[in-house]
Amino acid sequence: MEEAAKTNPPAVPEKAPIRVAAICGSLRKGSCNRGLIRAAIEISNESIGGMIIEYIDISPLPLLNTDLEVNGTFPPEVEAFRDKIRQADSVLFASPDYNYSVTAPLKNAIDWGSRPPNVWADKAAALVGAAGGTGGALQQYHVRQIGVFLNLHFINKPEFFLRRPLVPPQKCDEDGNLIDGEVRERLTEVLLSLYAFTLRLQGKSK
Repeated sequence: MEEAAKTNPPAVPEKAPIRVAAICGSLRKGSCNRGLIRAAIEISNESIGGMIIEYIDISPLPLLNTDLEVNGTFPPEVEAFRDKIRQADSVLFASPDYNYSVTAPLKNAIDWGSRPPNVWADKAAALVGAAGGTGGALQQYHVRQIGVFLNLHFINKPEFFLRRPLVPPQKCDEDGNLIDGEVRERLTEVLLSLYAFTLRLQGKSK
């Protein structure tokens, strides 16, 4: 008998990486929250296959004014921002809290993205924050409330609140870079949870 011809199994296509839009609620260059985003990008590049994080600068956005919407179009800076969010699979918010609530730049960005058609809808999201006092907890709970109306789905655990101490050792250096290894591990856990939750929402989980 002739030996049956051997055939290779069909190749299984690799999953496309999930794209994460990272937004910082502080515009300060030395913000520890922006440092958290830089660390998240490093972590995803080094140890989380299948996740691409892109920092989205919200500083160019004008204050929300619907008079700037003309025939269903937005100012160029707003169009560019909305396109970035639309193309993302999920969103990572890093922000302090101002006066017990959401920072003005972050709220402005959320509002521009919510203008019809809402570009936040049906996306997974995660929240991290660094601040004095509560570590950004208060604004996170307010952003979660906003997310209900926007149909934006946040991971519940792990929560990430980074309380910045008034005395050494600090968690971030003077340029806002994360320098604490334990905090970096906590941030990694958040990213892994966001990755798994995004795949689950998309029906691609194992």
